[in-house]
Amino acid sequence: MNNPASSTNTAISKPGPPLWLLAELTYRCPLHCAFCYNPIGFDQVDQELDTQGWIKTLREARELGSVQVGFSGGEPMLRPDLEELVAEARSLGYYTNLLTSGVGLTAERAKALKEAGLDHVQLSFQDSTKELNDFLSNTKTFDLKNKVAAIIKDNNWPMVLNCVIHRMNIDYVDKIIELALDLGAETLELANTQFYSWAKLNRDSLLPSREQIEKAEAVTGRYREKYGDKISIIFVVPDYYEHRPKKCMNGWGNVFLTITPDGTALPCHTARMLPGLEFPNVKEHSVSDVWYESEGFNRYRGKGWMKEPCRSCPEQDDDLGGCRCQAYMLTGDPNAADPVCDKSEHRSVVDEAVAKAQDNIAAEAHPLVFRDPKESKRLSAGKDGANVLLPS
Repeated sequence: MNNPASSTNTAISKPGPPLWLLAELTYRCPLHCAFCYNPIGFDQVDQELDTQGWIKTLREARELGSVQVGFSGGEPMLRPDLEELVAEARSLGYYTNLLTSGVGLTAERAKALKEAGLDHVQLSFQDSTKELNDFLSNTKTFDLKNKVAAIIKDNNWPMVLNCVIHRMNIDYVDKIIELALDLGAETLELANTQFYSWAKLNRDSLLPSREQIEKAEAVTGRYREKYGDKISIIFVVPDYYEHRPKKCMNGWGNVFLTITPDGTALPCHTARMLPGLEFPNVKEHSVSDVWYESEGFNRYRGKGWMKEPCRSCPEQDDDLGGCRCQAYMLTGDPNAADPVCDKSEHRSVVDEAVAKAQDNIAAEAHPLVFRDPKESKRLSAGKDGANVLLPS
């Protein structure tokens, strides 16, 4: 463990606690989504943190000040100890979330999770139709997801329906909203694809055109006006169509703590791609040491690491330089300004991708690469795996 006052950043103050803990219980998943944010090399992670390891992590994070925990994956339902972990989290005082594809969430397991104290469920769909939902996940899961939605409502859980939006389904946003209304979702997240990992590989096929984005926003606005008292609809514009980057994870190492299936601790779920950084593992280090003392978490805290144009930018507090992973993927330099910013010298990289997205022929020329262990091995071994979330 290195001291926070490192040579790369000498002016940071001690952060508050990690309020939100994301427990990625496994990378195993029955779905094969072409936009999955799990690492390209997910098949290399075969030693998952065991039950006691997760319980230790939950206790230490709660003692540090964490208040909310999300159990995710992969597919967290594949962990037979999920109910035990939820019960432990509830006993510690966490608000508990389950982020699931629905696969494995039977009425019996739902009852067990309810008894364990699960507070909230986020259910993912890939589209509003069976054909496209099943194509995009490369599985036959649409009917199952509808059944799981009914199970969620039967247990009186608040339900967030999440649908990743991209070129192939954005024209059907109205149908997706109608599906959410029919299922009784309290919240619908229309989360435009952010281009990391598998989505980065498939960017040419998934990045929508500007016209598609504008139409989808207009449709979403009409539904908000009509059904705003029934459902909250969140529409997240893809970074590439912005002129300023988002504050990554509300600030690097500021609020969010991710623990990956093997116990590696990260400031965000994609940070392991960054070169020259070592991220600690909760098997060897306490959560307190991870959060406050590790070089990996302190490297990009604050603003001392910034170089121009961020260093002298009057807007630096608004976005803290944007996303370090996106900067690295698009420029090769994790210290660069996020190229989404139109002040970045590398903005042309984003502009070229956006220009290409206006051409449907160009998008159709790139077949989708689905998340799959065989593809994972192939990509990890070859040059195509460069710069895309390989576990260290």
